[in-house]
Amino acid sequence: MTSADPLRNLGVRVNQHGGELRVWSENADGMELCIFDSKDPNWMVKTVAMTKDANNVFVGRSRSLTVGTRYAIRVSGPASPTNVFNPETLLLDPYARGMVRVGANEWRGVVVADGFDWGDARKPLIPLDHTVVYEAHVKGISRLNPDVPEELRGTYAGLAHESTIGYLKDLGVTSVELLPVQAFVSEQRLLQQGLTNYWGYNTLNFFAPHAPYASRSAQAAGPEAVLAEFKGMVKLLHLAGIEVILDVVYNHTAEEGIGGPRTSFRGIDNANYYRQDAEGAYIDVTGCGNTVNFGHDVPVRLVLDSLRYWANEVQIDGFRFDLAATLGRNADVEYTRDHPLLQGILHDPQLAEAKIIAEPWDVGIGGWQTGNFPDGFSEWNDRYRDRVRNFWLADIADARRNGQAPVGIGGFATRLAGSSNTFSPERGPLASLNFVTAHDGFTMADLTAYNEKHNLGNGENNRDGTDNNRSFNHGMEGATTDEAILLERHKAIRNLMGTLLLSAGVPMLTAGDEFGRSQRGNNNAYCQDSELTWMSWLRTREERELFATTKRLLELRRTNPALRPSKYAVFGETTKNASHMDWYDATGALMDDEDWNSPENRTLQYLAASTPDQEEFNRILLIVHGVEDDVEVSLPVAPGVENYQLLWDSATELPIDEDATPLTPGTRRLVGGTSMQLYRANGPRVEQALTAAAQHPTERESDDRHAGDQQAADHRFADAEATDHRAALPEDEQASAQHNVDHSNPT
Repeated sequence: MTSADPLRNLGVRVNQHGGELRVWSENADGMELCIFDSKDPNWMVKTVAMTKDANNVFVGRSRSLTVGTRYAIRVSGPASPTNVFNPETLLLDPYARGMVRVGANEWRGVVVADGFDWGDARKPLIPLDHTVVYEAHVKGISRLNPDVPEELRGTYAGLAHESTIGYLKDLGVTSVELLPVQAFVSEQRLLQQGLTNYWGYNTLNFFAPHAPYASRSAQAAGPEAVLAEFKGMVKLLHLAGIEVILDVVYNHTAEEGIGGPRTSFRGIDNANYYRQDAEGAYIDVTGCGNTVNFGHDVPVRLVLDSLRYWANEVQIDGFRFDLAATLGRNADVEYTRDHPLLQGILHDPQLAEAKIIAEPWDVGIGGWQTGNFPDGFSEWNDRYRDRVRNFWLADIADARRNGQAPVGIGGFATRLAGSSNTFSPERGPLASLNFVTAHDGFTMADLTAYNEKHNLGNGENNRDGTDNNRSFNHGMEGATTDEAILLERHKAIRNLMGTLLLSAGVPMLTAGDEFGRSQRGNNNAYCQDSELTWMSWLRTREERELFATTKRLLELRRTNPALRPSKYAVFGETTKNASHMDWYDATGALMDDEDWNSPENRTLQYLAASTPDQEEFNRILLIVHGVEDDVEVSLPVAPGVENYQLLWDSATELPIDEDATPLTPGTRRLVGGTSMQLYRANGPRVEQALTAAAQHPTERESDDRHAGDQQAADHRFADAEATDHRAALPEDEQASAQHNVDHSNPT
């Protein structure tokens, strides 16, 4: 950004002579800066007429515009179908970095100072292949923590408390992804029902932190103290080596549809900030009443300026973009991966260190774009979510009803190996942000305990939330004391968690899943701000066992590079930072086409050897058995493997220590029904193993069936997915992934 930049320094800048406010509007014909008393936010003490320059930027200067000043703007303009100017409405500066509420739908911007004592804190800069994302809610994670002082529970300071940070470190996650913390409000419909927007996907301002998440003392001291508490949280997490990623909502705003609150953008330049047709009707591809117009360069600039602020002034490590397909829609409302905003996010030098994660869909035409974001984005992989749920839950339910699961193991295997039939070779497995659960939908425990959603508490007659859960209650809906059912559910959770944390890609764990948190079957708890959604810190024996399992799996992922490839392997080549993969059936033979596709075969042995450039050579064997009957397997005789050591078995309630007894290749082992086993395969370094493996043909001596050729294998897996009657079509994906759509449109 140079001094010649016509949109430089939007918002307030303070100097020794007072301050300057710059606000863009193409269609306004007049704008006024309004300054308010420091004690009474409704007492206007000064107004300043702002002048419009050649670049449609209105500029106002005043010696009274200093740190702590409360201010607003009034905007006038011509009547038109696409604009709704009202010179009497007091509006919020889109670039306000602090704000206070003064009425039901009225706000004042507050000038805050930049700067903070970061001390020795630095961004951890955790490599993507080592990253484990932990999706959490600022309030929910510490609200019930008895080790946090009462006045700090549920706040930024509560998340930064030593007990919370100690818990995250003990668990072994690397990066906390926070549900929205940019200032937001509850939708008008929710307020009328006496409910609130707990998740926060209804942004009011893209620069100020959400004040109600600050401690009471910080809120009382004002916006600058709120910002300082937020920065202090980031500082303490960074000192502990934990990254902070923000879930950001730029696709729509809290002004809702026409007739909704007019708090900022709508009163400044409705025609350019929101997508609409010639008659002024909103084009809504978010399902939330309005859609920010990224076919225009000013909203694009607004988002980039916001991201720069959070990444640099607040030291945020990364961003997860809600309904990111909306951000890539051009002037014709069509998604394009070379959109200026998407490319700007990737190539802005001020964002070069940030982790960039897309929720790759919205609800407009052509809105399902999983796998189609530019190189540099990681994407929430809904195909992964659905396949893993199917394999361990819905398929097992089908097998009980019909005597056999509907599909084989091929589609599951490609997800386990990094989804290379979804992401290009240039992007690699780290483009896949793997998840089984998220804030929206069932928790992991509820996936194993409910066949149907139970959302009556949301006030929408159980119409909200997806019906496409791919869950299985194991014989009884909801809570039960039946010990056999409980054991099956616990094992299913371990299988889901094991798959998530042992798959290639970047795993995302939802807070509470590590110990089996339940929301009693509510799969759309966006409006539930209560113990239903807050994280419990008092654990049962079973919950402590699940926590121990999750912690062990995270340790195994961390210490076994073969589980964390950053590139796809290519047959006949040694590719650095890829994992060379061989696939065997229960007998220890290399798998053929029938093995991949047949519903009769749901057992595989997955041998992966790393090719790291910075870590020690490593090789693992993962056995997956997706049938409820036990099976005997023969550990594969593979080139370079001298013995196997058992590291983890999902059939056990508590994780085992590493088995000191080495098992020779060819040893026959019993694998429990619907379970997984992980082994370390010991033997020579990777170069020897790869050379030998490349010369080892399958039973049909066809190179394109060799599991080392990832792309050829994925053609088989894709065929297997096509035979699954639950494999989601794009329309189904859009319908099943609307976390902030269902709750905005109850019908």
